[in-house]
Amino acid sequence: MSRRLFSPWTLRSITLRNRICVAPMCQYSTPDGVAHDWHMVHLGSRAVGGAGLVMVEAASISPEGRISPRDLGIWTDAQAQALAPIVAFMKTQGAVTAIQIAHAGRKASTQPPFLGGNPIAPDAEGGWAPLGPSALPFSSSHTPPHAMGDQDLEKARKDFVAAARRALTAGFEVLELHMAHGYLLHSFLSPISNQRSDQYGGSLENRMRLPLEITAAVRAVWPEHLPLWVRISATDWVRGGWDLEQSISLANALKAHGVDVIDCSSGGMTPDAVIPAGPGFQTPFASAIRRKVGIPTVAVGLITEAIQAEHILVTEQADAVALARELLRNPYWPLHAAQELGVDLTWPAQYDRAKPRP
Repeated sequence: MSRRLFSPWTLRSITLRNRICVAPMCQYSTPDGVAHDWHMVHLGSRAVGGAGLVMVEAASISPEGRISPRDLGIWTDAQAQALAPIVAFMKTQGAVTAIQIAHAGRKASTQPPFLGGNPIAPDAEGGWAPLGPSALPFSSSHTPPHAMGDQDLEKARKDFVAAARRALTAGFEVLELHMAHGYLLHSFLSPISNQRSDQYGGSLENRMRLPLEITAAVRAVWPEHLPLWVRISATDWVRGGWDLEQSISLANALKAHGVDVIDCSSGGMTPDAVIPAGPGFQTPFASAIRRKVGIPTVAVGLITEAIQAEHILVTEQADAVALARELLRNPYWPLHAAQELGVDLTWPAQYDRAKPRP
């Protein structure tokens, strides 16, 4: 039986075997930014599990751009080299390989969530000074960020470009820029965190300036035949903050800069936002941007059931779905989803004897 969820999806020269994407999920599992055995098993099992695209967690473009001291990094050649065998293995399992590159901005220097997630002061062991568009802390317990000057902005631009180049040397086929969840580029977009009075603050055009400059610089070094994605927070869920209307303007500008896909998430700008979380609660953002901008979108957010994912696609609300927690619970969700939808999907030869049959 033919199902949209299991139809191929071509972007530039890359074709995904299905429309199921593994969302980037931070593992906070390295003290030096270098991927190791955990990442091979974590990512490799999702490729074995049948996902069309496996996206590596947010990889920091610089030490100061980390969320926590345990973040994965891509600011050195050694970090890129450590990712290369993981990328190669995922490709042998039929998955398209992707990586999200990021800078945490004013949300940097915190403990991993499973160690409490609390901010680490710059003068404490393992801590450092965060950066942001303005000296406004994420919360009352966070260190106020240093308002970025011209040198800081130039370093961020160069670091994103260098990270893109390293991602290419590691063998990745899709690159995603992180402009969501309150991190650096999102914090420039939102008027909640950006209260600058120069060319990078104030109007929507000015608030979009740095994210678009970085997009243009990355697109210039990321090969023409490979797709570039951007993850956005389509709304801050806060009155007077970033919203869907501004996201549509941003998506139009990103499309003009050579971006191929908008990965539509939301939130993360303030710790007290009231978010109406529920099954598929962010899908309307993907639908609106897809319809009004004419750009492919990925829907994310509490997508857990095969028929739910199929419905999102057949009703043309998005071009693909990205799963996070559900794929932590079950790396082989795509194989089971195919069974539920009546699709005869080929299992890895090593597991074929366990495949349910009529």
